Amino acid sequence: MADTERVVVITGGSKGIGRAIALKFAPQKSKLVLVHYDPDDSAVNATIEEAEGAGAEAEGHKVDVSVLADVEALFKKVLEAHGRVDVLVNNAGITRDTLLMRMREEDWDAVLATNLKSVFNCTRAVLQTMMKQRQGRIVSISSVVGRIGNAGQSNYSASKAGILGFTRCVAQEAAPRGITVNAVAPGFIDTEMTAGLSQKIKEHFLQQVPLGRIGRPEDVAEAVHWLCSEAAGYITGQTIHVNGGMFM
Repeated sequence: MADTERVVVITGGSKGIGRAIALKFAPQKSKLVLVHYDPDDSAVNATIEEAEGAGAEAEGHKVDVSVLADVEALFKKVLEAHGRVDVLVNNAGITRDTLLMRMREEDWDAVLATNLKSVFNCTRAVLQTMMKQRQGRIVSISSVVGRIGNAGQSNYSASKAGILGFTRCVAQEAAPRGITVNAVAPGFIDTEMTAGLSQKIKEHFLQQVPLGRIGRPEDVAEAVHWLCSEAAGYITGQTIHVNGGMFM
């Protein structure tokens, strides 16, 4: 599978890690489909403008990726417009952090739906197309807390751990058709999601990072892009940890 002019679908693609991934694919003249659920289109439009400036074609779609019917409708549009999907990056994610004793059912359900069910929805929606093509790359964004846990994030950690098991299973199912399915597990990354943390919590996290710095969205994008390249064609069912040594 050539690494140029591919159709690349990125959920959570308007900002943060999703934006960095989009911009990493842009110079290869990719056709970028950026899926978001922001209140307005300002962030996705900014990403589209930057991606197109780097050589890509880009479009934005506001879709609740936790709803299967909406996801199926999205991929129908994408296939009608572009005829194929070469890469799917499952990046959409939210947090609703609190200790389990205080966690509301709706906080559990929202995080599992957005972070984990969306991966099922999007992967299921694209898999038949990729199997017909006999090629494709699927990368889902997990998290270091999916392996080590973190107090106050039982919902988030469960959703991200679920992605790892899901990835291994689908990798086995899809491999005979030339499709690779992998995960990337970021550590403490400088995004809007982490910007709201107190300085005390940030310092606590940094003390656990041997490399001594917070990660950048571009660090994650490099790993995702490589897994989607021809160079990684013999790698499937794996989790690449991008965490500065926080988990080894």
